[in-house]
Amino acid sequence: MSQRILVAEDEMVVAFDLCDTVEEAGFEVEGPHAGISSAMLAFQKAKPDLAILDISLDDGNVFPLARKLAAEDVPIIFHSGRHTSEEVKAHFPQAVTLLKPCPPADMLQAVNDVLEECAAAGD
Repeated sequence: MSQRILVAEDEMVVAFDLCDTVEEAGFEVEGPHAGISSAMLAFQKAKPDLAILDISLDDGNVFPLARKLAAEDVPIIFHSGRHTSEEVKAHFPQAVTLLKPCPPADMLQAVNDVLEECAAAGD
């Protein structure tokens, strides 16, 4: 069974590009979600294996959703053009932050690294 990745991104060109990249690598994609409320609903329906989150979505800052994901041990990759990794680490020390624009190969490398790290931790 392929691993499920939740994508929350409000810039539609970036969102569809990100979803295509992840899907072409063999992952199941949930999204893209332009807002926190729809991403939260998707998360409540089915827990993802990983989440790729833009920090600023249509309906606000994604940190409340990220806290709920982290509480359920869902690893997070923040994908932002406005926030530095230092800012994010202050709130989510375990999360990976990639700055936009992020080449597809770098995103896939981060996804695979995070999932491998989680699998190793679960052993």
